[in-house]
Formats: sequence, structure tokens, C-alpha cells
Amino acid sequence: MTLELITIPCRSDNYAFLVHDAATGETALFDAPETAPIKAELDARGWTLTDLFITHHHGDHIEGVDDLRAAYGCRVVGGKHDAGRLPALDKAVEPGDVLSFAGHEVQVFAADGHTIGHIAFYMPDAKAAFTGDSLMALGCGRLFEGTPEQMWGTLSRLMALPDDTLICSGHEYTAANARFALSVEPQNADLIHRAEQTTKLRENGEFTVPSLLSLEKATNPFLRAGLPEMKKAVDMEHDGDAEVFAAIRRAKDNF
Repeated sequence: MTLELITIPCRSDNYAFLVHDAATGETALFDAPETAPIKAELDARGWTLTDLFITHHHGDHIEGVDDLRAAYGCRVVGGKHDAGRLPALDKAVEPGDVLSFAGHEVQVFAADGHTIGHIAFYMPDAKAAFTGDSLMALGCGRLFEGTPEQMWGTLSRLMALPDDTLICSGHEYTAANARFALSVEPQNADLIHRAEQTTKLRENGEFTVPSLLSLEKATNPFLRAGLPEMKKAVDMEHDGDAEVFAAIRRAKDNF
């Protein structure tokens, strides 16, 4: 495997991600919250940015796009259905499209919910999904534009990826998300352990992102909305999965 994945902290709590192919020298960036830390990482490693993939239009994911394009001449890729709110795109993509980066597949997933037109990218060779503000570490994005049904569809698609997929999400929200998750499933042993580990990581100034999909499925309350034990925990044993998800999302919004 020639791919290297680098997590870059940006702004106050954002993350961007670099994927570098050593065989070709090509480097891809997923989301561009700001210019300086991304450029510093590239320059320190002697890498040239060739591709820039955007998940959605919010400023804390696209602020650095134009500066980085000017500096490196990279190809900018984003969702066709969100193109009117994104920086100029060299390649507009739709869910179901498959792109090539340095000879590796990049699959495009619909990820509506947080926004309409949000997309996620999955690179099988890197075993990584770049989910922006859809599926997040111990959480999911607030529903600013989409419906609970749309977000549940997004999460269901992402849950179908292999369990060893790294979920590369856009923010360091894990500690706050853990506090909410424990209020919903206080007896979940995996969740208790993850919350403890999260506290230790943050106390040491370490990242909690990316995270394994298998860990999210065991601990993230939003992914667990379809499970009998979660439905029992929220007293919704006879409700549909999307309805349970919607109730958990409302509870988080008011937590």
C-alpha cells in the first residue's frame, strides 16, 4: 500500500485530511477549513496538492479552497447539486460516481441531512471515508437543511461500509458527543470505555478523529437507532428506525 493518511487540525475544532500516494507523488485533500495549517503540512513534507475534494458548502470546510488552488493548481472536486454554493469546481460529481486519484478509486456517496447536496467520499484502498459533517465521531451533523429521514439514509449507507473503514469526519466534537451518548445508553460498556479513552486523548492534546466504523457502530447513538436495545433505551420499541433516529437527534439538539 502506497497511501499515507494525514489528519490536520484547523481553525478551533475542524479537521482536514491529506491522502498521499508515494508511488505517483500525488496528494489529495479532503475539505479545506483554512489555508495556513494545510499549506504548512504540505510544504513540510515536500508534497504538492493535486486534488481537493469538498464535502459541503459551509465556510469552515471551504475557506481555504481558492488559496490552495492558486498555490498548487489542484483539481477541485465537489457535489454537482451544491455547486452554486461551492467555490468553482473543476469536476462536479453526483452520488454513485467513481473517480480516480493516483489510480485509486474514490466513490461518491449521497450524504444529505446536515445540508442538502452534502456528499461523502470513500477510498477503498485507503480504507477511509471522508464524511464531513454527516457521520461524525460519536455523533452526526445537526440537521440544518435536511430531514431526519435523509440523514438516517445517509448513516445507513455509511454503516454498510466495511467495519475497518476509518471515518474521517470534520470536527473534534467527540468529548461533548460522548457526554450525550452516555445520557442515552449509560450502561453501554463499549461507550463507557470510549468516553474514558476520549478524555485521556484530549487531556494529552491528541486527536479522537478519525475513528473506526466498527467503534462507531458499537457506541454512536445515531448509528444505533435501529437496534432493539436502543429503541428500548428511548422507550420507542415499536417505532421505525428513522423515527427513533429523529428522537435521538432532537434530544441531542436540546442537550
